[in-house]
Amino acid sequence: MSGFEFVLGLGDDALVAAQRLAQWCARAPELEEDVALANIALDQLGAARLLLGYAGELEGEGRDEDALAYLRTDREYRNVLLVELPDRDFAVLMAKLLFLSAWQRLRYEDLAAGDDERLAGIAAKAVKESAYHLDHSALWTVRLGDGTDESHARMQRAVDEVWPYTHELLAEAPHLRANWLSTVDGVLAEATLRRPDDGWRPGGGRDGRHTEALSYLLAEMQVLHRAYPGARW
Repeated sequence: MSGFEFVLGLGDDALVAAQRLAQWCARAPELEEDVALANIALDQLGAARLLLGYAGELEGEGRDEDALAYLRTDREYRNVLLVELPDRDFAVLMAKLLFLSAWQRLRYEDLAAGDDERLAGIAAKAVKESAYHLDHSALWTVRLGDGTDESHARMQRAVDEVWPYTHELLAEAPHLRANWLSTVDGVLAEATLRRPDDGWRPGGGRDGRHTEALSYLLAEMQVLHRAYPGARW
């Protein structure tokens, strides 16, 4: 994998996660949560902008962050499948955010200590935000998992539904798996939730093979830019 493709994948993870989170504005169970999710979405978008901007420079073909975000098809996106999954309910959203943020925190910590100074700088900023995202999703996972019978059942179903997609996260960084599992297992145990057995392991997102959900998400995200190419506000 080239440096461009690697950074592009990280940027696409953050961009698609931001778009999914933004869809929850005015839909969260509490007014304060609307604000929290919007802020987490903005954190992801900020990381996406920096990563996609750097990816464009590494590619060297004159594409900036906007071109990479708005003028690629789903087959050209390199995000993991986890971030594009539709959020059937709030529990699914929190399960996705828990697994993603636990991985992003570790991945960004790793990259912040790396030899690529530009990427290390981006990662050093993003790791602080990822730590907050992890704390936030962990609190909700425990609140729902260790709550009522209904909230526990919904949170367990969400964890079971999302778990197969977590394997793609660590495929390119297996040395982080033990630490990631330790973090996730701690949250699940406190939430009285069962970690699902490993089985089906969907993948292909890094190679541009996505679910149909990404096509719908990109259509919504890209429509204005494509309808008015080159427009300036």
